[in-house]
Formats: sequence, structure tokens, C-alpha cells
Amino acid sequence: MTNLVDVKNLKKNYSSKEAVKNISFSIKENEILGLLGPNGSGKTTTIGMLLGLLKPTSGEIKIDNMFFEKNRIEILSKINFISPYIELPKKLTVKQNLIVYGKLYNIQNLQDRIEYLTEKLRLEDLLNRITGELSSGQKNRASLAKALINKPKVLFLDEPTASLDPEIGDFVRSFLENYKQENKISILLASHNMSEVSRLCKSVLMMKNGIIVDAGTPEFLIDKHGRKNLEEVFLKLSRGNNESN
Repeated sequence: MTNLVDVKNLKKNYSSKEAVKNISFSIKENEILGLLGPNGSGKTTTIGMLLGLLKPTSGEIKIDNMFFEKNRIEILSKINFISPYIELPKKLTVKQNLIVYGKLYNIQNLQDRIEYLTEKLRLEDLLNRITGELSSGQKNRASLAKALINKPKVLFLDEPTASLDPEIGDFVRSFLENYKQENKISILLASHNMSEVSRLCKSVLMMKNGIIVDAGTPEFLIDKHGRKNLEEVFLKLSRGNNESN
């Protein structure tokens, strides 16, 4: 399969601090790649560089076979992002938000796109409601619709189901599985929900102190480290515990 994201020797320094230290990885078409690590491991900085919000100190980022530095505008039209920590404008209705973002991306047939996402994400009763008055689960679905308004080829997800109840969390995960399969997009998922990562991700990167300390399928990592599940692998690598028990 084709790589939609290629990262090579990526670094980010802040004064004397190295936040990301020479990491390389790729994301294939129709793949969800998990990005795991404790707070301060470099995940957020990495995503910031992939979104063009932070300029790398050195290294290369290619998305859809284009170098980010030379093709910034075109690449930004092909990607999108969702995080529960970044909210949509609160005083607009859900539909107004989708219209605004759709126009920012110059989406053709915008009404058709809104109708498609409304059906898929069960937004019929939310379209005319003020976004700031929605519950966390409702806001999550509205934000996901915003993140897909431009039919991105690459989607970046930062804790997409954080604080959601189990039913809504399961709905979002099922939606992502089906949407990825139907649209053959690449997804980078940063999450602390290990069962979510095990379910959604074909491959996983484990980061600590700005480097990738291990990588592979969830099954491979569990077997390699002699643990029962991915959460135990995460804890072992995060704590630097190399013991077998």
C-alpha cells in the first residue's frame, strides 16, 4: 500500500530542550497508526509539526507524496484534526460551524457534504442547536463532522473519545472504522485508551523522551514484552521497567 505520510529524521528543539529527537515513521493508505506515550513524550509536538503548527528544527515531512515545507497550502487542504481540548466556536450552531469550515476549505456541493455527515454522525437533532450548549458527546460528533468536512486524506486524532461515555465512545470508534474503510484515509491516533488503540490500530509507535522506543502491531508488542495487554506494555515502557514481571 502507498504511504500517505512519511516522516524522516524529524527533530524539534526548544532552546536547550529536545522535544522530538530524530524520529522516522510512515502511515499507509487506509491505516490507523497509534501514537502512544506518557505526557511529555513528544506526541503533541509531533502532531503539531505534522499539522504545520510548529516548524521542525530539522527533518522531512511528506504528505500525499509532497514535502510539507514546499507545498504547505495544498497539503493543508488534504488534512484535518480533532481534539476534545479544542472546541468549535461556541456561539454558532452546529450547522453554522460546518458551513463556515466548509467555506474555509472551499468545499464544492457543501450542502450535500453536510447532509452526508449529518446522517453518518446522527446530527439531525443538533444542527440548529448552539454548539456551546451541547453535551461533551454531542460536541465530539460535531467536531468530528468538522474534521471530515474537507474529505481529508489524512486525519489526526488526539484523544478522540476522551471523557465520552462507553456508548458514545463505541459509536465514535465504529464510525472511524467504517469511514476509514469506505474512504481509504490514513489516521494518526494519539490516545491513552489502550483498548481503543488495540481495536483500531494496525500498528503502534511507543514514544518516550522524544524518541520512538518501540513499534509494531499491538499483538507483536504484547508478545515481545511478555505482557497480557497493551496497557501493561505501555506501563513497562513508560516506567522504563525492563523486568519480565
